[in-house]
Amino acid sequence: MKKNEFVKWIKNPSSDVWIFVLILIFVNLVASRSFLRLDLTGSKSYSISSASRNAVKIIEEPLSIKVFFSDNLPSPYSDVYQYAKDLLSEYNRVANRNFSYELFDMAKPENESLAQSYGLNQIQIREVKDNEVGYKNVFMGLVLTYADQIETIDGLSTTDGLEYKITTTINKVIADTNALAGLSDNVRVTLYRSRRLEDFGINGFDKIDGLVQSAFNAANKRFHNALSYNVIDPSSAEVQDLAARYGIQELSWKEKDGTVSYGALGLVVEAGEKFRIVPLEMVNVIFGYAIGGLDDIEDSLVKSIQALAAKTSSVAYITGHGELDLNDSQNGAGNFASLVRDRYSFEDVNLSEKDIPAGVQSLVINGPKSALTDEELYKIDQFLMRGGNVMLFLDPFNESAPEGEMAYYSQPEYVPNVNGLEKLLSAYGVSMDAAYVFDEQCYFQNTPQYGRVNFYYAPMMQKNQLNKNSDISRNLGYVIFLQSGAIDVAKAMEDNEKSVTVLAKSSADSWLVKDNIVMNPLSISKPSDTSENKSYNLSVLVEGKFSSAFSSAPDAASALNSTGAQAVSSIAHVAKSVQKGKLFVASTSCITGSQILQENSTEPVALFLQNAVDYMNGNGELCEMRTKGLSLNALKVTRGAAVSFVKYMNSVGLAAIVALIGVFVALSRSKYRREIRMCYDADDVREAKNEK
Repeated sequence: MKKNEFVKWIKNPSSDVWIFVLILIFVNLVASRSFLRLDLTGSKSYSISSASRNAVKIIEEPLSIKVFFSDNLPSPYSDVYQYAKDLLSEYNRVANRNFSYELFDMAKPENESLAQSYGLNQIQIREVKDNEVGYKNVFMGLVLTYADQIETIDGLSTTDGLEYKITTTINKVIADTNALAGLSDNVRVTLYRSRRLEDFGINGFDKIDGLVQSAFNAANKRFHNALSYNVIDPSSAEVQDLAARYGIQELSWKEKDGTVSYGALGLVVEAGEKFRIVPLEMVNVIFGYAIGGLDDIEDSLVKSIQALAAKTSSVAYITGHGELDLNDSQNGAGNFASLVRDRYSFEDVNLSEKDIPAGVQSLVINGPKSALTDEELYKIDQFLMRGGNVMLFLDPFNESAPEGEMAYYSQPEYVPNVNGLEKLLSAYGVSMDAAYVFDEQCYFQNTPQYGRVNFYYAPMMQKNQLNKNSDISRNLGYVIFLQSGAIDVAKAMEDNEKSVTVLAKSSADSWLVKDNIVMNPLSISKPSDTSENKSYNLSVLVEGKFSSAFSSAPDAASALNSTGAQAVSSIAHVAKSVQKGKLFVASTSCITGSQILQENSTEPVALFLQNAVDYMNGNGELCEMRTKGLSLNALKVTRGAAVSFVKYMNSVGLAAIVALIGVFVALSRSKYRREIRMCYDADDVREAKNEK
């Protein structure tokens, strides 16, 4: 009976309110134990990236972030504090139990003293109070402590790049403690050396085992005994497969019976499918053969392991051919070096004097003006064949300024830039025209005397001209290049083993200028015939496996001597990539110079360069964090009535539309009420009075 009454009560409309209350209580109980938030911004500005998630998930020891922000900060600094708290809350939500953060009340003198003891400095900000402009000194910084490491992030006056700063600092303190943290695969060190080579009196061969073992023991201790070591004496039949797989040195000699035997020599560091080759090989000397690379084997081994874990910070910067000087911020690439200094250091490498250092993942060639020799080109080629990454900033022309008495009245001369790299690019399916790309969609200035002045040689590429799927160019609103050329990647795109990404291209209103080049914006005229105008590639990325531009080393000796005497021949040439490499090409070096790049710049072109360096060094996941800011969106229209329409629409148009919608809704509701009255109570006196 009671059951029937409960069912009857449930079916009765009077129970609806109570059922609703119960449902509301249950939903709140469930919601209190779960969290759901949607980030609808295009760049996911309010969600931490996968790189940040991975960074705080691999913490092996307690990591604490101390937040020192002064109280009562004026806008926009208060927004920075709130954003920092929200961001740290997100870190804490996805991190393991070793992560924590703490907010300090800076009104207490002891907390100010604590902040100063960590090395944080007060910064001066401006505030408006009681209609007066004043200044105050405040703390705005973070302190990260991990094991015995302490790192500070000071002067946080903006939210731009805050997640990038926090995550890269977390990665740094973890790497300083354990460079292999986060590497899922075991690191294996393998020495391949054929014991048969002992018979040839190679200087230093008898020391290989002992020196490599000693270097491994030191490296293993440094990396918390996380390495494994093995020595393999490959058979003659296995050597060629090993050389093809790793690119280690293949050796051959003729036996007394006339048969040819093969041996190998190389030191390989690998984890999963990735590997690095530690410099160790047989070299020719005046009186015979010797083993090269033993003198600094420990340092080379450590750097190779760090490169394998993408924790290396050294980038080879090729010099000796008129490249832009990294120490010159006025006429060189000093501002470019300062941009990436927080994570990378450029190491000058003159290839005519030394090889590319061990452990380097990428090399940069920035604006060479003279030709590289075949020996230098070969070192670059083999670096790419072994899985290295190459960044090229190449100019279509060399600019030669006139000298003498008429220098002031004469125009510079532009000579096609022949630097020898054409040989490599051609083999990789890439080519560049000796021509400048001029674009109607370009940087411009409004001047009182001449009005709008277009710099046609400075294409201004907007979102639709930047690749939205690449880590390097994603989320960038616009990028300006300067004096750039056209890049053709048609042949590379035909190769199934390569992936080609056009990072930046000019607009469809572009044309090429090869002769009679003038860089005075007031003297440049657009072509009368625009039928041949089209878009040109200004920066590309080619990834995958490459074929060498050389059939053999430039100084390669004959395989075996003709006398039949026992002699060892070295075959170290890699004809095809043993693992995937990356080739980045920008058709101008001006984007790394002071003309377009300012010191500590946050312009999109600076973000583009930082992203490119990160990506080429195996840190592509960091690019997403750097470009999360919402201030990078630019208008797709830059002239005409469309600009005025967008301007007034954003300033007053949206408010007017909302007001009109409100009036329309109010009128619709009034009409709806009137129709209901006429249907059910047309003689309502109150409505009649209102109408009168």
